[in-house]
Amino acid sequence: MPDGFRVSLFAEGFKQPRFMAVAPNGDVFVSDQGAGTVTVLADANRDGKADGKTVFASGLNRPHGLAFHGGFLYVANTDSVVRFQYMTGDVKASGAAQKLVDLPSGGGHSTRTVEFGPDGKMYVAAGSSCNVCEESDPRRAAVWVYDADGKNGKIFASGLRNAVGLEWNDGTLYATNNGRDQLGDDIPPEGLYKLKAGAFFGWPYCYTTQAGKPQVWDKDFGRKTADTCKTATPAFSLTTAHAAPLGLAFYTGKTFPALYQNQMFVALHGSWNRSQKSGYKVIMVDPKSGKTTDFLTGFLSGQNVVGRPVDLVTASDGSLLLTDDGEGKIWRIQYP
Repeated sequence: MPDGFRVSLFAEGFKQPRFMAVAPNGDVFVSDQGAGTVTVLADANRDGKADGKTVFASGLNRPHGLAFHGGFLYVANTDSVVRFQYMTGDVKASGAAQKLVDLPSGGGHSTRTVEFGPDGKMYVAAGSSCNVCEESDPRRAAVWVYDADGKNGKIFASGLRNAVGLEWNDGTLYATNNGRDQLGDDIPPEGLYKLKAGAFFGWPYCYTTQAGKPQVWDKDFGRKTADTCKTATPAFSLTTAHAAPLGLAFYTGKTFPALYQNQMFVALHGSWNRSQKSGYKVIMVDPKSGKTTDFLTGFLSGQNVVGRPVDLVTASDGSLLLTDDGEGKIWRIQYP
């Protein structure tokens, strides 16, 4: 970690903490896939540690993505998007969940992510059902866009094998993506993408090997010709193969030095099928150049895993919070 930064424990005791969202009053909401809950973390005394944990909602089906919009908390379950009425300061849901959208479940990728754009629309990502295949359900390996009430859904972007992280910044929707397996240790690199309406991002026919350059035809899955890849939008930035980029956040606080302002921070969950493990860290990405820099390491000691980064948010006090589902903890990164 760069000089001047410090890491401390913000909260612990989770089964599988995944994505977070910061409420209008600064409370931090976190999904716990293993427990089927959404939990509220407050820091009323501003000491940099959560005062306690309060379960806002339970009985959810592998909840993952969270978003606040228009007086509601939206939750992306593995099989649906639901919402709860929310008033600032609420720590328990005042009523039952309202189901807005059914989502395909099962298969190899269970996480679903929800994000709202500057247009007030709801963007939902669902991963593929397989390593590499042609999906029969167009909602998979894609990002769809809906009205805030879940109506009028349509494809926004396709060809994304498993886009786990979604974040808007300066009018652009950014996404992380987990590439295919079974092509060895180093192919394909994991990609970070700038999404555009109607764009196709290559999977299952192509993958990016050089950031910003035309994609490569996946001859191992040659259901199409190489011409298919000429129109596929490449990643603007790459990380090591199998590093598993998940959550991302643009730093919007005021306490980090100018170098870090509006930079993109990405949690690399870490590989499971590489001879030498990769990932297990947080990187900083320049959204203009795509250049990546290690920001927080230490989750991998040799080949021993001591934590798995998942998601990041900018907290109301200017710190960055990081979920770790390997240890069931949330870390707080502060400066100075």
